[in-house]
Amino acid sequence: MDQSEARNLLAAQDVPYYAEHGAEAALFEHAYRQQLPVLIKGPTGCGKTRFVEHMAARLGRALITVSCHDDLSAADLVGRHLLCETGTTWSDGPLTRAVRQGAICYLDEVVEARKDTTVVLHPLADDRRVLPIERTGELIHAAPGFMLVVSYNPGYQNVLKSLKPSTRQRFIALNFDYPRPDVELRIVQHEAGVEAPTAQKLVALAQALRRLTEQDLEETVSTRLLVMAGRLIASGVALRTACQAAIVDALTDDADTAAALAEVVAAILGPTEVA
Repeated sequence: MDQSEARNLLAAQDVPYYAEHGAEAALFEHAYRQQLPVLIKGPTGCGKTRFVEHMAARLGRALITVSCHDDLSAADLVGRHLLCETGTTWSDGPLTRAVRQGAICYLDEVVEARKDTTVVLHPLADDRRVLPIERTGELIHAAPGFMLVVSYNPGYQNVLKSLKPSTRQRFIALNFDYPRPDVELRIVQHEAGVEAPTAQKLVALAQALRRLTEQDLEETVSTRLLVMAGRLIASGVALRTACQAAIVDALTDDADTAAALAEVVAAILGPTEVA
């Protein structure tokens, strides 16, 4: 193996595992080359964050991730003046650091943030690619390589928490869902370190639970939960016990709903414990 091949192998090992199940990677790369921001829509635990981590490593860009929440304001993203021994000093927020460095900035569940955050995103998400900082009077032009990526879960979208058309239409959109069974099987095997028969049982269970419509669940079983169950199994926990802890009890606190889900687990996995 020559030095070039060795470098390529090392680079491949540094890329987080992601199983493609469509044209999402190619579209993301095209968006990056054309300096277009990306909006990723999909349910909890379907691989949105892992996809962004994978693509950042694949493109050789630094990744700055912000998990948005109800109290996240524009100042939290842009920065603020902080007290120091000599008075005050300016401290860049994560969005400003990404703009200066030419990194990928990923705002996870962006609709959870305060509405004032969209004001600072708009000039970055169109042809201007600038970040105005009112408190310092700066107008920062995005460094080469900067990319803005946001995500949200349409299942939680409502009138109070949604993207305005003026924001949404600044992004190209990638729709994510849970992977096809064959793809999900590969993911569970790789991420959990379980054998194919065990992974097949977990994926079959997920398919059955996702077909349920009569149970009052905010979210159904995600690929993430399957991987968690698989990791318990790989460490020696019995299959039924792992599924109860990582899937059934993680999905609901309601006793009747949990009992109904447990019946599906028993029907798919069988009545006996399998390590």
